[in-house]
Amino acid sequence: MSLDEIDIKVMQVLMTQGRMTWSELASTLGLSAPATADRVRRLEERGVIQGYAALIDAESVGCDLTAFITVSLAHPDQRSDFLEKIQSLPEIQECHHVTGEDDYWMKVRCRNTKDLERLISDELKGCLGYLKTRTTIALSTVKETVILPIEKGGARKEEA
Repeated sequence: MSLDEIDIKVMQVLMTQGRMTWSELASTLGLSAPATADRVRRLEERGVIQGYAALIDAESVGCDLTAFITVSLAHPDQRSDFLEKIQSLPEIQECHHVTGEDDYWMKVRCRNTKDLERLISDELKGCLGYLKTRTTIALSTVKETVILPIEKGGARKEEA
């Protein structure tokens, strides 16, 4: 899948200003509003743009605790149960399959340590008993972004 300069600019602008109108985006790109809408629609259809969301301050909605949990599965055949459970837990914001000692690395947001304990003890270990976890609680967050470092020539291109 090749991305041209205009595709890159569309993504750069929408990552920082997702509520921009078609005419504002078109003006930024130097295109007509219908051509701009068509560009964005094609990026959505190709799965490059996966969706739109409001960025919510976690503490303002009571999710005061951020933690990182590493998980090691006892056996590879337990993976599907684990992945199914992870998908059902809204506290888990990210889950990455990683190399090294652990199998998965997760970023979670909870109300407090009691809520974190429930998540780990009841939801994960209680239901999926075969997990080894290691948890680190974040004291503060100095940077968190959804902006990707894309630029002209930096987008991955599919070979023909």
